[in-house]
Amino acid sequence: MKVDLEIVKIEKPENLNVIIGHAHFIKTVEDIYEALIGAMPGIKFAVAFSEASTKCLIRVQANDLNLKALAEKNLLKLSCGHVFIVFLENAFPVNVLNQIKNVPEVCRIFCATANPLEVVIADTAQGRGIMGVIDGACPKGIETEADVKERKELLRKFGYKL
Repeated sequence: MKVDLEIVKIEKPENLNVIIGHAHFIKTVEDIYEALIGAMPGIKFAVAFSEASTKCLIRVQANDLNLKALAEKNLLKLSCGHVFIVFLENAFPVNVLNQIKNVPEVCRIFCATANPLEVVIADTAQGRGIMGVIDGACPKGIETEADVKERKELLRKFGYKL
């Protein structure tokens, strides 16, 4: 047996949030759509899911056409079965991750980020699968007291802490 590794860069505008995960059933795209549309008012998103059997199609649902095109393009580049990708505007992953995790078909979340993102793909005779992700850059040091203060202020600015 042979396995080839490939790095696929996710193409997206800077600061656009993306969630990539693994799920297992044709109704995944509809169930994630329903979870997202009910998560919070004003959210814009697209979810694409790639089937791994029968027709092996990429299924897409969205409430924003630009995000829909981005989800289709990136999931086609990944070309891995039973993978989903979500692009979000007017929301952060922290606002929707629990709703997505509670979708019965969702097996795991690989990442939820606005950082530059690379996906490590294994390619075999059977197909392709996600081995992991490279999310952002390497750490440059340990936070200082000033960094702690800045982090806490940012969290309060966004309303995540009192």
